[in-house]
Amino acid sequence: MSAMSATPAPRTLLRQMFDAAIASAQPALCLPPHLPQPGKGRTIVIGAGKASAAMARALEDHWPGPLQGLVLTRYGYQVPCERIEIVQAAHPVPDEAGLAASRRIAQMVTGLSADDLVIALISGGGSSLLVAPAPGLTLGDKRAVNSALLASGATIREMNCVRRHLSALKGGRLGALCHPARVVTLLISDVPGDDPRDIASGPTVGDPTTCADALAIVDRYRMDLPAPVRRQLESGAGESVKPGDPRLARSELRMITAPQIALEAAAEVARAAGVAVHILGDSLEGEARDLGKAMAGIARQVALRGQPFEPPCVLLSGGETTVTVRGQGRGGRNVEFLLALALTLDGLAGVHAIAGDTDGVDGAAEIAGAVVGPDTLARAWASGVNPRASLDANDGHGFFSGLGDSVVTGPTLTNVNDFRAILVEAR
Repeated sequence: MSAMSATPAPRTLLRQMFDAAIASAQPALCLPPHLPQPGKGRTIVIGAGKASAAMARALEDHWPGPLQGLVLTRYGYQVPCERIEIVQAAHPVPDEAGLAASRRIAQMVTGLSADDLVIALISGGGSSLLVAPAPGLTLGDKRAVNSALLASGATIREMNCVRRHLSALKGGRLGALCHPARVVTLLISDVPGDDPRDIASGPTVGDPTTCADALAIVDRYRMDLPAPVRRQLESGAGESVKPGDPRLARSELRMITAPQIALEAAAEVARAAGVAVHILGDSLEGEARDLGKAMAGIARQVALRGQPFEPPCVLLSGGETTVTVRGQGRGGRNVEFLLALALTLDGLAGVHAIAGDTDGVDGAAEIAGAVVGPDTLARAWASGVNPRASLDANDGHGFFSGLGDSVVTGPTLTNVNDFRAILVEAR
C-alpha cells in the first residue's frame, strides 16, 4: 500500500475501528458458545455489570430449559427479557436501587441444593452496581468510598482490592452464598490483565488479598474515609473469601470476551483498508495524561523517523488508565489521554487518534470519548479555548464537546475497557 488515499478519511477509519471493537464484544455474539449444560435442579441466573442485561437476553435466547433470575445493570443499559428480571441502578456511585437489588440477589441464591445451577453474568461496572455493604457499614459509607476511590488516582486493581473488603457480596462472598449449588460465572473482562477477581471485584472468585492490603492502599493515596470504613479494614472484619475455600469448590469461570479480542477486531478493519496495525498492549495503565504524552512520543518517532514502525500504520492499545482529579471540569480518562496527546504532538501533521470507553461512558458523562487530529489545537485556540487550561481543569469533555469532536455511541450494552487508536499517515 503506497498512499493513504486508498483508505477512508482518517476520522472515518478510526471510528470504524472503534465500532468494530464494540461489536466484537456484544454478548449475543460471544456468550452462546460458553453456556453450560443444564443441571438436574433449578437454573438461577444472577449478574451485575453494564453488559449483564444483554448477557441475560443472549442466555435466554439460547437456553434450552426453564430458568429464573435477576441481573443488575446501569441506568439506560436495560434489555428486555422474559424470564430474567432486569433491574437498573446508578454507576459509578451506587444508589438505593442497587442496594435493594443486591440484597434480592443474595436472597435468591441462599438455600440452594447441590442439584441447582447458578449462572452468574459478570461484567465491568459490577463493583459499583452490586452494592451490599459489609455488616456495620451503610450505603452512605459505600458512596463515600467510591467517590474517594474515583478521585484518588488509584489503579482499578487497587480500587477493587478496597471494594472487596467492604462488601457483603464481592471478594467471593456471592459465590460462597450459592454453596452447595454449582456456579458457572460467565465473564466479560474490562480490566488490565483479565484477572477475574478484578472484574466487578470478583463476587464469585476467591481473593488472596487482605484487609491490610486494602488499608495500605487507602493510606497510600491519603483517602479520607468514614470512620466505620477504616475500622472495618483495621479490625480485619472485612476479610474476603480466600482461594481454596470449600464453598467455592463447585465454582467455574468462563471468560467469554476480553479487550484483546476487541483490539484484534479493530485491527482487521484497518488491515482491510490497507493499513498496517501494531497492537502495543491490551492492559496499559497509569495516569491518562502521562500515557498520552508517551504515546505522542511514539507517534512522533513513527511519523518523522519511520521507527519503530514505518507509516502509514495504526497503533492500537487497550487497558484502563487513571485520572487524579485536581480540577472542576467534565472529564474522563479517555479525553484526558487525548488532550495530553494532542498537546504533546502540537499539531504534528499526519497524526490522528481516537480514544473511548467501549461501554459508551467516559468518566461520568454519556460520551464515549473523542477524536483528535493535526488541527485540534489550532481550532481550539481559534474558538478562544486554552487547551492547557482545559487539561489542568480535567475538562476533556468540555474541550472536545466545544470542538464537535466528541464520540457519542449511546449505551453499547458491553464493556471491554478503553480503546485507543493512533493513525499515522504516510510521509
